[in-house]
Amino acid sequence: MGRHSIPTCPIIEHLGSATRDASKRLEPRAVSERCLSKRKDQCSSKPQRIMPVKEFCSLSMDLQSAKFYDRQSYSLYSKFVKLGKHHLPREELTSHQVMENVDEEGRVLKRAPRVRPFLRNMTRSLAIVLLLVLLPLFIGEAHAEPEPEPEPKTKTVRQWKAVGDVIPISEDEDSYTENKPRCDRRYVSGAQKEGIFRAPDIYNPEKVSRQCLYTFIAGEGERVRLQFNRFDLRGTPPECSHEYLDIFTEATDPNKDLLKTPFGGRYCGKISPRLRISWHKTIHIAFFTDNNITTPDLFSGTYKFINDSKYSVGVKAPDQDCGFVVNVDVKKHGEFLSPTYPGVYPKNITCYWKFVGKHDQRIRLEFRDFDLFYGGPHCPFDHVKMFDGGDTFAPLIGTYCGQQRNLVVFSSSSSVLVTFSTLYRIADTQNRGFQGIFNISDSYLRLNFINEHDAEHIRGTECDQRILSKRTSNGTVFSPNYPYLYLPNIVCRYFIYGLQDSQNLERVRLEFFDRFDIPATPKSGKNVQTTGCTDGYLRVYLRGQEVRSEYDKPDHEYCGQTLPHSVVALGPRLLMVFSSGKTTGTGFKAHYKFETEYKIPGTASPDGRCVFSYLSSSQKSGTFNSPRHPSNYPSNTTCEFTFKPAHDEVVEIVFVTFKIRNDNPGTGVGVHRCQEDWMELFNIYRPRYSEKEREVLKGRYCGETAPGPTQSEREAVGLRVVLHTDHSGVYSGFDAIYIFKKKEETFGVCGGNITESESGELLSPNFPENYGAPDKTDSSYCDWYIQVRPGYKVLLWFQSFAVEGNPEERGCPAAAVRVWKHEDDIPVDMCGDALPSDQIQILSQGSVLRMTFLAAARAVGAKGFKAIWTEVLDSPQCNQFLCKSTNFCIPRSLHCDGVANCGLSDFSDEERCDKARGVSLVMLTSIVLGVSSSVTLVVCLWCQKRKLSKKKENSMAHVHAYEKGARFAAMDIGDRSVSPVIGTRKATHHLSHASLRMEGVV
Repeated sequence: MGRHSIPTCPIIEHLGSATRDASKRLEPRAVSERCLSKRKDQCSSKPQRIMPVKEFCSLSMDLQSAKFYDRQSYSLYSKFVKLGKHHLPREELTSHQVMENVDEEGRVLKRAPRVRPFLRNMTRSLAIVLLLVLLPLFIGEAHAEPEPEPEPKTKTVRQWKAVGDVIPISEDEDSYTENKPRCDRRYVSGAQKEGIFRAPDIYNPEKVSRQCLYTFIAGEGERVRLQFNRFDLRGTPPECSHEYLDIFTEATDPNKDLLKTPFGGRYCGKISPRLRISWHKTIHIAFFTDNNITTPDLFSGTYKFINDSKYSVGVKAPDQDCGFVVNVDVKKHGEFLSPTYPGVYPKNITCYWKFVGKHDQRIRLEFRDFDLFYGGPHCPFDHVKMFDGGDTFAPLIGTYCGQQRNLVVFSSSSSVLVTFSTLYRIADTQNRGFQGIFNISDSYLRLNFINEHDAEHIRGTECDQRILSKRTSNGTVFSPNYPYLYLPNIVCRYFIYGLQDSQNLERVRLEFFDRFDIPATPKSGKNVQTTGCTDGYLRVYLRGQEVRSEYDKPDHEYCGQTLPHSVVALGPRLLMVFSSGKTTGTGFKAHYKFETEYKIPGTASPDGRCVFSYLSSSQKSGTFNSPRHPSNYPSNTTCEFTFKPAHDEVVEIVFVTFKIRNDNPGTGVGVHRCQEDWMELFNIYRPRYSEKEREVLKGRYCGETAPGPTQSEREAVGLRVVLHTDHSGVYSGFDAIYIFKKKEETFGVCGGNITESESGELLSPNFPENYGAPDKTDSSYCDWYIQVRPGYKVLLWFQSFAVEGNPEERGCPAAAVRVWKHEDDIPVDMCGDALPSDQIQILSQGSVLRMTFLAAARAVGAKGFKAIWTEVLDSPQCNQFLCKSTNFCIPRSLHCDGVANCGLSDFSDEERCDKARGVSLVMLTSIVLGVSSSVTLVVCLWCQKRKLSKKKENSMAHVHAYEKGARFAAMDIGDRSVSPVIGTRKATHHLSHASLRMEGVV
């Protein structure tokens, strides 16, 4: 189409502009590009303007489906039909006939085929004859009954008839292609103020597009109210292409062109439009259909002409369709509505209501119904705004949209402004707006009881106030009019909020003092603080119930004359709700204080510092954590946790999670590694006859690896954990378990005090089997003290090591081995399967070395460890055994004792032990043989001497032996030959007895 020049004419230009103003209500897309005028002076004179067949058909279809709301557009359509009939064959346009009037490229000639001059002249002659015959008849009828001169077709003015009458509309010759009855209807306010309307009854066998216009016109001071009862059109929303209903509720003039009237929506399908109220006096309904039969049951409804006085409140602002000023001198209370409430409110409007009272008065607004389009929490589309003053520069009370319940607003001063704004949009929304009531009075509560320095009045409320912390600040709150009688039937809320951010967390402490007087009748019982109050009350919420709108679940409810006890919020929020009830009293006075909240279980310090105590007499076990864990701890904070066991107890601490800032690489253990944030462990000692405690550092930790389980020393009176944080960088901190338990043996289940040895082995329980997991209420503890001779040191190295944990990733939370090089040294926690080089072999700094092993109740068990210790001479000169690789000087007695005493990877003390053992065996054999020979020689000499002495005795005394004696003596001689030593003693014994017997015989 863009390839050819397009002629223009005034009619088409007017139609195009009207189409643009109508916002797509009239869609003759092709009409605006062609000239349909019959006047040759308004069109192009080019003789051979050609049009493709598809373009002509599309143009025809567009015009047939166009929506005509005035006679002008319908007339243009008729002219287009005539134009087609004039330039194409007069017979019915079939596809065969169209193809006969195309050129070689398939384009239809816009110029009609030439007609024979004879036929053309005959047609003109017949027309002239008919005109001459019929003209006198029209002239005579005009003289018989004169009629008023009709007005131009472009603007027809009619006199409206009674309500519900169907008024025929005279049409020009171009209105319809065929003579069909009109279906338009008009309903005018008169004697009858309400009625029923229905769909038209149309018989349309040709399925020609038909349009029916329903017009409802109210009288002076009235509006139109339409309610659909039945609705069932063939179209499908939102396109509604075949059958639909268009509604116009904002028409200011019933005769105004609908193309210039704001569009109220298009509807089809089975869902009927909602209630409609006209903004002025007129409502138009345009019904379109191309169905062959239309019956009245397609849609039906009721109409009513209502009084519009309730929509005008106060004085209407000049040059404003929807602006009112309500002064207290004119009206103190009343109702105000959105422009078409309860019908669907219009689009693209702005209304306002300004309420003005005297200087000592306040204004109360209550919305009993509120239904606006909801576009989000900030109400960016349709909304109601309320300002605490007379203009939009006053403080904003609030912006509201969607559906609101129990919306009540109080002004702080003597004026308030309400604005209602809607946006222009195509989306179909059918919200009804709002219904509100206003009251201007001096009986509302004055706000002078609110301390402006510490609190602020919450705009829009009667007496609610908000108190925000200024970092550990405090103040006082009162009931209204305290200490005088308060007003009845008022409700005031006190929102007391502490700090809560990445660096601050507070809680609220509330203490009542002076007096308390809220008269009420308790529900039952004598204690009105716990049984509830039936009239006035003061409710206290400690758990932030207002955030969840749980106002029916207070933590405390007070009434009567008894002064309530102090309460502490379980977080940064505390809410008080005071309801005066019907009986008046003097009320209450309370002092609030914001305290730093650390979210740490335990007994907190009364001065608000981060200091917590845990006593064995109070609880035997429990948990403690860094401030706000698992959230980040605050910066610039120092927290202390002190554990005090009984005299026969120790305290054991096991860390579950641990994450403290450490900017230095490597494991976070030791004073030099932890410089930013750290956690320290101290044993607490109390010297005898002294009340002053002394702390001894056990270790400093940081990073992300948890310290191993630890317990207080037997001589200590307690254990202290200290968390220190600097000004920047915060982490989640730690979570730990503490247990008070009875003291075990001095050195535990597997330890000991080793003082008189040169070397030895240290084994974990059940080694080489798993040390096992103790029961859930106990742990395994071993403690070794090794002390060697002065001038010597202790060399310790681990031959085997497997303790659960991972020092680089998660630390040693369940079990750990600790070694003290010196009595006052800070040990290192050791666990895992492989120890680093500086831990697998350790040399004490003096003559004492200590090692402990602690497996917590949560340990799962592992193989354990085997460690070898050796006494090492602390001297540059060695006169004993010098280890080849480590150069340690160990006692010579440890050479070849079967144990590697020289340390890690040095087995020189166990080398060449087979040769030494051979030499020792020869020497031992020689010694044994020498000793045996010496003993034999001594025995022989002694026996010889004994024999000589016996012979001497026999020669001196002649003894006659019997035969028995001879045999006994022979036996003795035989005995001496068997055992020289023992036998001699037996012989002597027998001889003495024989001599006695012989002496008796003599």
